[in-house]
Amino acid sequence: MTTPQGELLPATRRALLHRIAVAQAEGRAPSLVAAVVRDGRAVWHGSRTSGEGRAPDANTQYRVGSITKTFTAVLVMRLRDEGLFGLDDPLEKYLPGTGAGEATIAQLLAHTGGLAAESPAPWWERTPGSLRPELSDVLGEQPLLHPVGRRHHYSNPGYTLLGALVEEVRGTSWEQALRREVLEPLGLNRTGVRPEAPHASGWAVHPWADVLLPEPVEDLGRMAPAGQLWSTTGDLARFASFLVRGDERVLSTETLREMRTPAAPAEAADVMSGDAYGLGMQVQRRHGRLLVGHTGSLPGFLATVTISVEDDAAAVVLANCTSGPLVSTVAADLVRIVADAEPRIPAPWTPLRQADPSVVLELAGQWYWGTYAFALRFTSDGLASLEPLSGNGRRSRFRPNGDGSWTGLEGYYAGELLKVVRKDDGRVDHVDLGSFVFTRQPYEEGAEVPGGVDPEGWRGIE
Repeated sequence: MTTPQGELLPATRRALLHRIAVAQAEGRAPSLVAAVVRDGRAVWHGSRTSGEGRAPDANTQYRVGSITKTFTAVLVMRLRDEGLFGLDDPLEKYLPGTGAGEATIAQLLAHTGGLAAESPAPWWERTPGSLRPELSDVLGEQPLLHPVGRRHHYSNPGYTLLGALVEEVRGTSWEQALRREVLEPLGLNRTGVRPEAPHASGWAVHPWADVLLPEPVEDLGRMAPAGQLWSTTGDLARFASFLVRGDERVLSTETLREMRTPAAPAEAADVMSGDAYGLGMQVQRRHGRLLVGHTGSLPGFLATVTISVEDDAAAVVLANCTSGPLVSTVAADLVRIVADAEPRIPAPWTPLRQADPSVVLELAGQWYWGTYAFALRFTSDGLASLEPLSGNGRRSRFRPNGDGSWTGLEGYYAGELLKVVRKDDGRVDHVDLGSFVFTRQPYEEGAEVPGGVDPEGWRGIE
């Protein structure tokens, strides 16, 4: 059976519908909507509702809670890319006197700034933001609970500070900057700080009886950069695609890759569960897949955006209940269903586009670090990859620097420099990778191997 390009097979669509139907029924959610993204566009949308009348669709707004943090992080990274500050700059340099100024911008993005998880009472999610008009009202008398940079401790006030940083550097409100620099360029016209019809109402579902209680809708004021936004599955599907592919009007793919890279030291429980945190993005390993995105919750609403970059698939799940379906698990399952049932078809192989292949051919092939065997390959995307031939060990891709050297992109060799060292006659002597010498033969005679090579060479047992 074939389907139009990009469309899902009927069996896949039914499996997706079954998963959200189970989630809505067992989670006792008044409504639940979901979308699946593949190859950069939404290819499926589904919803379940307990109410009569019009069912929610891709245009129905829900409150998305802490997914707002990823939007705020995108704004902050835009300012960094413009050179207005560095991620290692302390907050004090731009917002003096907060009591949390020792934390760097990167630490605030990664929740390693040592700040408290919540603002002082009363509970900010269920009270008007007008109760906390100043940063001091959000941070309290003792903003720091932990040594700065030592541990990951999720902090909502930390993102209030990042929103204030945006306002200070841009000279406009966080809301205005977000709309002008992110929402409008990406065409997210149904995403904003206030609900616009059609939108879902937020409900609390009694834990022991099938009855409902309406949740209040509060303007979060200063806390808005941590959780204010309303959005739709349609808009969040486009946002998920952007978080993988980038958009030069907003952020580059390189910066988004940086945001998806774990940036926080993991707690012991996180190591066991496979959870980590990047710069405004959660990183998880589920069922053998690396997933990135963010969850969100506010009284009356649950939300998640979950992305598998390797599978080029993403899922958005929104529900209008305070507690109920585990939306992050549902979204991970939606990604798994699509990726397993209809695996991504890779792009056709193409040769390296280079006028003189001899430049790479003299480096391609087998190399040895001591007695460890590696393969150095050059691919049509312009990158090089170093892989252990045993299957186990350090590996990385490298990008060319234009001067004959290469910089590592991941793993142990991330940021490390790979350089070609030549003999006086121009022939390659060895490759230097962060002081490690790779030679064509194990401990090659005549090569500049640290410590030298025994002149009697290799031998058997005497």
